[in-house]
Amino acid sequence: MITKQRKATLVEKFGDTPKDSGKSEVQIAILSERIADLTKHLEKHPKDFHTRRGMIMLVSKRRKLLNYLMSRNINAYRQILKDLSLRK
Repeated sequence: MITKQRKATLVEKFGDTPKDSGKSEVQIAILSERIADLTKHLEKHPKDFHTRRGMIMLVSKRRKLLNYLMSRNINAYRQILKDLSLRK
């Protein structure tokens, strides 16, 4: 579970203002945190298929946001990939 403090730090880092949680970069960062948390959970509980389905939905949502960001602002797309270490 992502804490309020961690979410606030992600909003401050990737958003324009401390309350700018709707920006694509912020949403991608928060989804990445949740995906990482669920990945750790699934390593301990490999037969938890409900959680696996939820994680797949989050990955799909993040992919759609990344595609949107790539079509709108390629420089921001490249920067978010670099900051979150999503690709090499």
